[in-house]
Amino acid sequence: MVRRSVLFTPGDRPEMLRKAPDSDADVIVFDLEDAVSPQRKDEALETVREVLEDPDFDPDCEVCVRVNADRSAIDRDLEGLCGGAERLRLDSVMLPKAATATDVRKLADSLEAHDRPVPVLALIESAAGVLAAPEIAAVPATDALVFGAEDLSADVGATRTEEGTEILYARERVVLAAAAHDCAAIDTLVTDFGDEERLREDTAFAIELGYDGKLAIHPAQVGPINEAFTPADEEVEWAESVLEGKREADAEGRGVFEVDGEMIDAPLIAQAERILARADAANR
Repeated sequence: MVRRSVLFTPGDRPEMLRKAPDSDADVIVFDLEDAVSPQRKDEALETVREVLEDPDFDPDCEVCVRVNADRSAIDRDLEGLCGGAERLRLDSVMLPKAATATDVRKLADSLEAHDRPVPVLALIESAAGVLAAPEIAAVPATDALVFGAEDLSADVGATRTEEGTEILYARERVVLAAAAHDCAAIDTLVTDFGDEERLREDTAFAIELGYDGKLAIHPAQVGPINEAFTPADEEVEWAESVLEGKREADAEGRGVFEVDGEMIDAPLIAQAERILARADAANR
């Protein structure tokens, strides 16, 4: 599953929830946590369920819900969403402040108990979560690691800078942990949604690090993110040539082959497959 852009929408804003798919985000996240004030949590839960149960709500993108972080709140959220629901559009659940593999396992068990065994997107946004990222990624239910730089900085007392050196180790550790366990890696957001130049620069750097997608907090951020993660025509042509060469090499029993003077082996084949997956997502 390709997740170039992951857009948060406040759970207590029904008009925004219904319009979220129009953003062209690969994933829309209905947020019951940080985007909702404490006094509106119940209203948000009811609103999100109403939208997810609506038969007319069936968008061509992944629909995710970010539940609240503590155990009792997670149980309340899942019961409020899933309890007694005959029809519920729910493709994945985002777990905030994931700090241990046990956190993910407990959420997965709760989803199973509600007959909703959907994938978990584990949000890594604390020092404990960063250190446990490999174990969190190894849990079978974990389908993606999501890096949250703002909460992490608050947790460790770091000062956020445009250069981002204060979060670089954590940013790299999360993407490495995801890659080691065949998870998607979703990069942190750019909080100033009006600064498109910074968004493009930060997204380009995330791609260089190996991330598969990026968080967004405003629909205006989705287009630049999708564009950055969408391969150029020449990249697609190269990838198609690589996979065609692989088919020919496989038929002849060769493990290494040549494309336009370049020796191709397993890492480049994997890169070609990723390029074509992103191209397919752009044309869904």
